[in-house]
Amino acid sequence: MADFFNNFAMTIDGQSISSATTVDVINPANEDVVAKAPDCSREQLDQAVAAARKAFPKWRATPLEERRRLVAKMGEVIAQHADDFARLFTLEQGRPLKGARMEVDFSAFWCGAIAQQEIPVEVTEDSEQRRSETRHVPLGVVAGIVPWNFPFNLAIWKIAPALLTGNAIVLKPSPFTPLTMLKLGELMQEHLPAGVFNVISGGDQLGPWLSAHPGIDKISFTGSTPTGKRVMQTAAENLKPVTLELGGNDAAIVMPDVELDKVADKLFGASFANSGQLCVAIKRMYIHEDVYDQVADALVTRARAAKVGNGLEQGSNYGPIQNRPQFEKVKDLIRDARENGLNFLVGGDVPEGGKGYFVPLAIVDNPPEDSRVVQEEAFGPVLPLIKFSDIDDVIERANASDYGLAGSVWSADSQGAIDIAARLETGTVWVNETQYIMPWTPFAGHKLSGFGVENGREGLLEFTKPQTITVAK
Repeated sequence: MADFFNNFAMTIDGQSISSATTVDVINPANEDVVAKAPDCSREQLDQAVAAARKAFPKWRATPLEERRRLVAKMGEVIAQHADDFARLFTLEQGRPLKGARMEVDFSAFWCGAIAQQEIPVEVTEDSEQRRSETRHVPLGVVAGIVPWNFPFNLAIWKIAPALLTGNAIVLKPSPFTPLTMLKLGELMQEHLPAGVFNVISGGDQLGPWLSAHPGIDKISFTGSTPTGKRVMQTAAENLKPVTLELGGNDAAIVMPDVELDKVADKLFGASFANSGQLCVAIKRMYIHEDVYDQVADALVTRARAAKVGNGLEQGSNYGPIQNRPQFEKVKDLIRDARENGLNFLVGGDVPEGGKGYFVPLAIVDNPPEDSRVVQEEAFGPVLPLIKFSDIDDVIERANASDYGLAGSVWSADSQGAIDIAARLETGTVWVNETQYIMPWTPFAGHKLSGFGVENGREGLLEFTKPQTITVAK
């Protein structure tokens, strides 16, 4: 294969394919062009889908153990090239190198874990008259559409279960972060049958083309709620099944008995990991008035000590916002907070005129519930701290959101925290931790945060349809 950091090509039908036009990939730390990625044409999209459709029957018939081996092999390939993948990741995504390497390593682990999962066969009747069993068979060709905030791991969330269950896949990474997946596609050409794993890249038009393509049997999309709605509308035209993992405005509830010395680092990390560009980051932190000042002081101290900078520079803890449109959204949210007289305990000033999409970590002091900084998903390093005194009231406020992705409760009383967690209207609730997501744990959003399930047995079965075979005796 060519130099890991140059000559990016799509993978279509097991071959490296260039394009007539390209898309600039920008390093968000300095706004330099990292590389030029292929800009897939409609004809090339048709070729990718046709290749997947051609490969599907043979791949479906491939014994499960062989599919397991090849999914695990993908993890091994990722691990073998982890250093290069991590550096490439930081160049296009912006996250500091240590965090980039963690995502790459976790993706390699994920492939191995998914490869071990079982596709269940359920015997529903075994009587003197008949035997009836329900299997789970592949759907056909899956479209995987991946966002820019976790461009490696969230792609593997789609690739590994789709392939294990016998589907072929056409993967489209974000136009902001296509490079790692383009390289993975190239690396896997010598291991997977042609057409089973196709990787295409392109501009904003490519996603709608892929979603609407009549040769696609299933869409797995991770991204914003407005775009997810459009994907679902498009899928309805051909009754395509969809899995949508969308936005969130996750609330954390910090109780007065919290053991701050044990959880302060966790609270801070859960709020600002990946510079806040995380669907399950703490977006609203409700803190009991008895411990509000102590918790706020602990978070502010950590924010002041953190270094925001180029992810390739030694000592950088937090990188830039990944792209200019999101950078402008975060700046606008901060500007609105300033104009409405909200108090920033730290941050709140965005340097103008320099290179890179950098936003200093910002903590807002007890803003009103109806302020934009509370009601909107920042998807950046802006955290509102909100006082509460009554548990019923704070649960009501936490639930008063169109989103329901995840939440967390922080308390020395585990059972009391579980009781609170059970009342939160979200797909996942953590107690005294956050962001623990594993291949064997179902992950699903409620309300406008999603449709369908990823991960776990339920997530694996999203890439299948049931087939019941009944035999008279």
